[in-house]
Amino acid sequence: MEKTYVLDTSVLLQTPYALEAFEDNQIVLPIVVLEELDALKGAEGEQGTNARQAIRRLEALRAQGNLLSGVPLPNGGWLRVETNCVDVPLPTEFPGYPNHRRILQVCQALRASQSRVVLVTKNILLRIKAQILGLPAEDFTSEQAPVSADQYTGRCRVFVSEKKFEAFPKKAIDPEDVYQTNELGERKPVDLVCNQFVILRADQSSKKTQLGRFDGKKIVPLAYKKKKPYGISPRNVGQYFLQESLMTGAEEAPLVIVKGMAGTAKTFYSLAVGLHALLETETPAYRRILISRPNVHFDDDIGFLPGDEGEKIAPLLRPVIDNLELLVDQNEDERFADERSLSGKIEELFARDLISAQALNFIRGRSVTKTYLIIDEAQNLTPKQAKGIITRAGMGTKIILLGDPNQIDNPLLDERTNGLSYAAETMKGSPLCFQVTLSAEECERSALATDAVQRM
Repeated sequence: MEKTYVLDTSVLLQTPYALEAFEDNQIVLPIVVLEELDALKGAEGEQGTNARQAIRRLEALRAQGNLLSGVPLPNGGWLRVETNCVDVPLPTEFPGYPNHRRILQVCQALRASQSRVVLVTKNILLRIKAQILGLPAEDFTSEQAPVSADQYTGRCRVFVSEKKFEAFPKKAIDPEDVYQTNELGERKPVDLVCNQFVILRADQSSKKTQLGRFDGKKIVPLAYKKKKPYGISPRNVGQYFLQESLMTGAEEAPLVIVKGMAGTAKTFYSLAVGLHALLETETPAYRRILISRPNVHFDDDIGFLPGDEGEKIAPLLRPVIDNLELLVDQNEDERFADERSLSGKIEELFARDLISAQALNFIRGRSVTKTYLIIDEAQNLTPKQAKGIITRAGMGTKIILLGDPNQIDNPLLDERTNGLSYAAETMKGSPLCFQVTLSAEECERSALATDAVQRM
């Protein structure tokens, strides 16, 4: 049965093409949505870009007919703009931003004449207000990943016969030869995904394990298990998988997506492998390491900050500098004995352009070639930003998205709608993408950090 969806501005600001995502249903835009888009069209950054894109889309539809009476949408359904309903009563004590009240008034009026009316908004509080009024309200979910517990982790545990287990280092294993068990201990087949990492267990001795990767045809041993990039050795299973992802060349794995909570060495290990590729190989694999960290309070205002680009983004680089301090001097007893010498070593890496940093706004729109590109805190990307970065990859470039979907600063994103989770789910199974999720037990920051992760 046909529904009527009332969209608010937040939906179009995150996904300008959202009008085409509702199949053969009616879409209603309260006039206040157009007013808010108009007010935001001059804004800096993605918010202004999306507002302008949504306005252009509405103009194209206006050219096809009268938006007040309704125009057909390319994917089915109809769109119309609602200018009335300003006199629809709401409870006198009902709180709310005036524009929210106008949107709710439209919903109330439509519900009086139609039974299946749904408000669609990214604004959590507006959904709560709608519920108070007895109005159905939903989040916009077309770019949502599954809930955190169901998201792709890039790895799994499987059993294999003792004979094939013993032969594995020299002979790859067919995916049909591995299995998992259900709650009753019964065997069930495993649906492996291309480039998924595998923890193999011998079925006659579950204490024996080996690590591998499904290359799309067979389970093969890790190629870089014994490597020590920039003198760093993996300390747990997750880091072995991480090292394999990062050290695999850009031709085979141009995209790496790493999820994990703070302290799991995501940034540290990414920098170590990048420095190894630039400084410890006979022919450097990349021209440089380029680092960016999205910041919801910073990216859109960078043009108004004093100083050159480096000075503007310096505050966001402190976590990167902290990791470089651990890498350029690995003697834990003497590392901070001479702070000036330590700073000099790090400054030299930037002065030689081996490592550079750019704000996210300066990366979008470029074609980045032969670069080791690290996007730290990628959970603060929108899906559109994530797509914009991944599609910037030129020849020889490796893109590494790092982040924790449970630590998001952007008020319009959550663990399901952020760009990191979106990229992970949409790129799942790509032969050009390696993924790994580091578990809380794989925190290596300190004994206190590990203990706190397990307790808090």
